[in-house]
Amino acid sequence: MTASPPSAPPAAGPGAAAPLLSGPLLQRLNERRDGPGWRRLTFHLTVLGLGALLWGWPMPPALPAAAFWGLRLVGLLLLGWGLAFGFCAMHECGHRTAFADKGLNDAVAWWAGLLSFYNADYYRRYHQWHHRFTHQPGLDPELEDAPPTSLAGYLLELSGLPWWIGKLRGHAAGLRGDFGGRPYIPAEAAAAVTRSIRLQVAVYAVLLAASLWQGNGALFWFWLLPLAVGQPLLRFVLMAEHGGCSTDTDGLSNTRTTLTLPPLRWLMWDMPFHVEHHLYPSVPFHALAEAHGHLAPHLVHTGQGYLAVHRDFLRDPARLALP
Repeated sequence: MTASPPSAPPAAGPGAAAPLLSGPLLQRLNERRDGPGWRRLTFHLTVLGLGALLWGWPMPPALPAAAFWGLRLVGLLLLGWGLAFGFCAMHECGHRTAFADKGLNDAVAWWAGLLSFYNADYYRRYHQWHHRFTHQPGLDPELEDAPPTSLAGYLLELSGLPWWIGKLRGHAAGLRGDFGGRPYIPAEAAAAVTRSIRLQVAVYAVLLAASLWQGNGALFWFWLLPLAVGQPLLRFVLMAEHGGCSTDTDGLSNTRTTLTLPPLRWLMWDMPFHVEHHLYPSVPFHALAEAHGHLAPHLVHTGQGYLAVHRDFLRDPARLALP
């Protein structure tokens, strides 16, 4: 997706004439700045670095085994969440609003995608269609796989297994340059996306070869396993973005904002303010909290924490079904 143009303020509801955000306010919120992006990226890299340090820490002789393995488990979780939630960094930079510089946005998006097993160049175009056809069956590419409608399907979705299968199939097709049935990858973009996917897979191949050469399994222990451990939490929060919402074209009703703890909101690059992001995709992540202050009275779906949202899902998983 190309850089988001300044959004036209939507009306407050069907037939309403008053915009939700005034023109001057939106112009101020739309300002691109490097500082917030660098601070958020530093936080994200700190989570990754601390997780890798604790997970790979050799056992000190004086430390009790229980404490050592407890710290290692914390490290595995932090590393896994940092890797999986690289998706959120890729998403924000894919909008080219996280930083003021387009090239910096694209570079961070690509490497964040590599860490989280997404391809940023493919995802940018895929995500453009998601914004264009949000939660509309048959149009929104996020609905290519139907959401779960039973407890078994819900648990399978949270496991991340369908995501792994989809990513392996998608990358394999991308390596061949096969984007049939994916109208969000136009013919003129296919070659560039294919090159990007091939370069990404080449990086994985080099890391795999180095891991095998050293005989330490580093690619498995420090990427594949932690990423698998981190996926369930990412699936947990992403399911709340549109799950159980309407399938109409109203951004106030087809998307959910979820209020959550600051550490998770920071790791998600403020994606929990999801209605605000969909209504105004040109607003950088660091301004979404302020936008929420103005938009909150108009929101149809506001989750009071992810646990509360999922308790509602578990009471009736069928509510996730599409019409």
